[in-house]
Amino acid sequence: MPYNDSIVGLDIGTTKVCAVIGQHNENGILEITGVGICPSRGMRRGVIVNIDATVKSIIQAVEAAEMMAGREVGDVTVGISGAH
Repeated sequence: MPYNDSIVGLDIGTTKVCAVIGQHNENGILEITGVGICPSRGMRRGVIVNIDATVKSIIQAVEAAEMMAGREVGDVTVGISGAH
């Protein structure tokens, strides 16, 4: 199955970054195939203070989820909370 059939979610928090990979099975039910969690770096009170450190945390979480899922991903969906 091509990587673009996956659904990928990313949560960037002050303490950790979580990535989750899922895909729909033959019955249309979303099955989680990979999860990656990494300590969040470069964040303070919900604000990015060091973009390079934050990017490294994101990459580590996504790569861990990819390893568990046994596939690489292309697009990632990120939710942004708070005032902006």
